[in-house]
Amino acid sequence: MGAIKDVLYVRFYVTDLRVQQQFLEDFGFKSEIDNGLLIARGTDGSPYIYVAEQSSEPTFVSVGFTAESETELRNLAALDDVPVESNNMPGGGLIARLTDPNGFSVEVVANVTDSPLLTVACRSGFNDGAEKQRLGERVAFAAPECLIKRLGHVVLMVNDFSETFEWYQRRFGLLISDEIVMNEEGKEQTLGAFTRCNRGEKYVDHHTLFFINAGDADFNHAAFEVANWDVLMQNHYKLKKAGHRHSFGVGKHILGSQIFDYWKDPDGFMLEHFTDGDLLNESFGSHKRGLEDLLGTHWGPDGMPGQ
Repeated sequence: MGAIKDVLYVRFYVTDLRVQQQFLEDFGFKSEIDNGLLIARGTDGSPYIYVAEQSSEPTFVSVGFTAESETELRNLAALDDVPVESNNMPGGGLIARLTDPNGFSVEVVANVTDSPLLTVACRSGFNDGAEKQRLGERVAFAAPECLIKRLGHVVLMVNDFSETFEWYQRRFGLLISDEIVMNEEGKEQTLGAFTRCNRGEKYVDHHTLFFINAGDADFNHAAFEVANWDVLMQNHYKLKKAGHRHSFGVGKHILGSQIFDYWKDPDGFMLEHFTDGDLLNESFGSHKRGLEDLLGTHWGPDGMPGQ
């Protein structure tokens, strides 16, 4: 078993809080600005899954995780000799701030009080080729309070994959779902890996963190789950009509199986909508896959999100 339950939030500096808030609302979050802090949440109970402050220089600040328990949080803090402090974010609780080998700030929280759940996006049943769920009625959509459900995963470009994974695996107990490898002159080279939380028999997302062995450190993207295909496409066209910058998609990944749609925020940070991802537990093990599986799709554009 690992020390964390899941990824919880990402934190940024952005150049204009009001402009960023409008993008987040269009993207499907419910948000507010309080004392210079932009806080956004989804329909799940977490009081925040995205946090931003204003700065002249847009910057990825940190990624936050939920500890399995206060004891696990204190063990993590002791391992890195950092304090456990009161968390001043909504929901309170405790926080420990670590720094990984790439210089990324990694925050771990415990005892955060959930906020009330929000109304989720839902629709009447589906009629597919094998099963008819909607009989004698038209498609009906229920209006949600927001379209985002939760933060699902974060992708980081790292200086050295082996060093980075060892650091996270030692502290968080991460498991590799799919390691991306290629053979060069008979030598196997790791290009990166999709890693997941280890919660024993409990099922978790195919990946919580994906480390790209890039030779330098940078934020790549954060992916937020939506309820279903209809919600993803509703948001796609809302963002398109609002004039926001599309990056990549819509398509369905081979590794992880998510239906994806990537967008750029006003400062150029990439955020993803996804739905219908694979769920795995400890018994799934770890696997090696080639570059063609990383870049390929079941349907949609091949390649990686970029501009």
